[in-house]
Amino acid sequence: MPRQRVRDFLEQRQVAVYFGAVAAAAVLAWRVPASAALAPAIDPLLGFMLFVTFLQVPLTELRRAMANLRFLAALLVSNFIAVPLLVACLLPWLPGAPLARAGVLLVLLTPCIDYVVTFAHLGRADARPLLAATPILLAAQMLLLPVYLGVFLGEEAAGLVHWGPFLHAFIWLIAVPLALAAIVQAAAARSRAMDTAASLLGLLPVPATALVLFVVVAAVGPRLGPAFEEVRAVAPVYLAFAVLAPAIGWGIGRLWRLPADQARAVAFSTATRNSLVVLPLGLAIPGAVPLLPAVIVAQTLVELLSELIYIRVLPKLGGPRRAANTRE
Repeated sequence: MPRQRVRDFLEQRQVAVYFGAVAAAAVLAWRVPASAALAPAIDPLLGFMLFVTFLQVPLTELRRAMANLRFLAALLVSNFIAVPLLVACLLPWLPGAPLARAGVLLVLLTPCIDYVVTFAHLGRADARPLLAATPILLAAQMLLLPVYLGVFLGEEAAGLVHWGPFLHAFIWLIAVPLALAAIVQAAAARSRAMDTAASLLGLLPVPATALVLFVVVAAVGPRLGPAFEEVRAVAPVYLAFAVLAPAIGWGIGRLWRLPADQARAVAFSTATRNSLVVLPLGLAIPGAVPLLPAVIVAQTLVELLSELIYIRVLPKLGGPRRAANTRE
């Protein structure tokens, strides 16, 4: 089967692949509690997933994303001003336990930079500028997250949050994958063999994301039981966020007078959170297990179900897309 057909096949069935990975991991975690030992694999798999994701963003597209100031401004305002304000409004309904609150804040304050592109495309949004903006979103959240945690947690943050994991995440989840992607792109422009290798790597974003989902759920699943009460307590907050966040993103997109397809992209970004990337940050907090990872993964499960609604509801807002968008 030609590579493009394989790529199209995977992209058309991404949602089924992701849910299949989560379901298989849940069964494994239920039947084999020792699957919690997979946790050390999360970081390297995340780095690889982000590398193949960044590889789909030509450097010219990254420059275009920087030049599309209205879209970028709406995206940043929505994720880093409007969402923190929404979280502040939801704060009184968060559990009182500092670790549970830290977990909710970690995941709700960080915009997704991987499968959000998939769901945006399925929801008739302009996914290309969103994909191109992923390095910017990831860098911004790594820089701003410690600040927001300090604001929301106050003195509690001093004992829970350390800069080391954030610096580690910035280096290994942004700088290194982005630099490797740039090196491969430059080599592919000069070498047929490297061009073929880059093309083959282009088949991997969907399988890599599915593998990360599988390992995360399998590693954290056995820990959900002891944290059941906290998970039940945060679920209404996640549901409220899932309802309000896309409406806020859509409103900001239209306020910035973006085309309907780009406003949808902002809505998807505002609603979709970065649980896969922040989970290692949560695990680095002293005493995090089992409470904090369970709280973070619970948001992922609520979000994946919510995305099935978004891809049906958001396309009804505004006009049609101007052009078909796919990962390139």
